[in-house]
Amino acid sequence: MIPENKQAAVKNALKTAFGVDSYDDIQAITIGLSNAFTFRIVVKNKPYLMKIARTDELSMPAKYYEYMKLAAESGIAPKVWYLSTQDKISITDFIEAKPFPINKAKEIMPRLLGRLHKLPPFHKTANYFDTMDGIVQRFQAANFLPDNLTEEILKNYTRVKSVYPCHSEDLVSCHNDLKPENFIFDGERVWLVDWEAAFLNDRYLDLAVVANFVVHNDDDELQYLQNYFCETPDQYIQARFFLMQQLLHVFYMSIFILYASKSVPINIDNIKTNFRDFHQLMWEGKIDLSKDENKLQYALVHMNKFLCNIKTKRFEDALNIISKK
Repeated sequence: MIPENKQAAVKNALKTAFGVDSYDDIQAITIGLSNAFTFRIVVKNKPYLMKIARTDELSMPAKYYEYMKLAAESGIAPKVWYLSTQDKISITDFIEAKPFPINKAKEIMPRLLGRLHKLPPFHKTANYFDTMDGIVQRFQAANFLPDNLTEEILKNYTRVKSVYPCHSEDLVSCHNDLKPENFIFDGERVWLVDWEAAFLNDRYLDLAVVANFVVHNDDDELQYLQNYFCETPDQYIQARFFLMQQLLHVFYMSIFILYASKSVPINIDNIKTNFRDFHQLMWEGKIDLSKDENKLQYALVHMNKFLCNIKTKRFEDALNIISKK
């Protein structure tokens, strides 16, 4: 189960962390899109999570372990028992996941994000918006959609990007990959895991990603932002949050169509569910995004949500508010 070339390193990790060179039990964990080998191991009757970078991950940064350790010390991530940048192995507490009621998540998650964003500044490895734009340009060049639809999407994406503060220096320590399998509710508190994508970024990105799952209406949004900012959000905060959501709709549409197109025909009329229901299924662990047909559905629900939102008064108002700041 453990790659042969990593077995000696795993024995050393166990010896260093626990004083033994073997585990009592091991189970592979395959959920999610991580490229790492991930295992639930049991040592001395206690479960732990062990992750081993694949041999083709030549540039797995030491910063990932640094951020995970910072978060663990702040009580945001599970306790770290072993880290090796040389062997690319980590061992942390294994958190037994319990069902996470949406009503609890609406309250807990924005406050947890507030704690995350107050961590000592991570490194700025890239400008997220430049990366996003590169993916959108690849989508455009691939000509997956009818020309008139692509034109409408990109025209309004450009309108958002032209006013959004994409090169703001108001950056914070962000996780950047807060899908449901990366936050684990143990029945009382939430733990953030899988820190490979963490770096210094716009706070509204983490806020918008989590909101896809827990914000269902205007009242939810107001309470969500209030729980994060610890005050009633003003028009600028609400507008910036809304426009970040629109940028992410186009980004997710683009990247997941690119992923899915490798094996699934692109049929934009074959949408099986809506945005809210799809995210509810993801929340409940009923959607496997490793399957290309689900990647395509994910892309299309984001596309439709964006096309709906650009026709609203709020879209025009948000562009106007941000452009005047």
